[in-house]
Amino acid sequence: MTPGLDDVTLNLDASARSGLSIILAMMMFSVGLGLSLDDFRRVLRRPGVILFGTALQVIVLPAVTFLLTFAIAPTASIALGMMVVAACPGGNASNVLTQAARGDAALSVSLTALSSALAVLTTPFNILFWAGLHPRTSHLLSTIGLDRGAFLSEAVLTLGFPLAAGLFLAERTTSIAKRIRKPLHTLSLLALGGFIVGALITNGSPLAQAGWFIFPVLVIQDGVALALGYGAARLAGLPDSARRAFTFETGIRNSGLGLVILLGHFKGLGGAALITAGWGVWHLISGGALAAWWSRRPPRPPLIAQSAIATETEPLT
Repeated sequence: MTPGLDDVTLNLDASARSGLSIILAMMMFSVGLGLSLDDFRRVLRRPGVILFGTALQVIVLPAVTFLLTFAIAPTASIALGMMVVAACPGGNASNVLTQAARGDAALSVSLTALSSALAVLTTPFNILFWAGLHPRTSHLLSTIGLDRGAFLSEAVLTLGFPLAAGLFLAERTTSIAKRIRKPLHTLSLLALGGFIVGALITNGSPLAQAGWFIFPVLVIQDGVALALGYGAARLAGLPDSARRAFTFETGIRNSGLGLVILLGHFKGLGGAALITAGWGVWHLISGGALAAWWSRRPPRPPLIAQSAIATETEPLT
């Protein structure tokens, strides 16, 4: 274990924090550009499946992650990073991976849309709730002097307005939204990458030393998230194509959003930042490998006997 990792902070000046606020707005605006009202109307056609999958992401995953931190998180900041990742909504990459895996892509899109919209409230709330409940991370929040009320209110505003603006533009001018969404998302990721590079230059030594024991934490947490999605869908009696969608929706998180929140509000705590940044790479590697494996195996046809949730089989287009 690297001693003092919880004391490594990626301190940013006022201009850098303003830049992070802009990056966060760009990220949420680009998320909104990828949504449509039809994504939410689908919830009304398959409420059981979609609400079950959403609850799995915003309630069950953070709770399971909280318990997991006691077993595998060697420091408080790493535990905090794990909780931040679990609190983030599903990433759009889950839709691509589900489609590549021959899963229920329409279900995946609806789950991503709903979790992204709810993230305006659920992401900051889950971070504060679970981190405040954990004895080590609660002390850490007090140490860095986090104003929990200000964080909650600011997060709701900075997440909500750009998301709503993106959704509004997508509904009004679909062609423009499609044209600018990918460049805007790419620009926000490049800008975030610049912050990470700068942080590594400044604090590279202690963070590099921590890499050897952070990687297993990443692998275990990601494996648990993927297994949770598949296992819950199987227990609910969902068909194989829906199980694949649930797997990626639970295992793929918008960790870029979590990293911006950590840098902007939590002083970029070393272990937390490493876990969150590492997720942005590892979940695509593991998810891509799983999608490639499933792509060569057609989904099994559903059984005749299914649960009440699984009988919601209306095709989504």
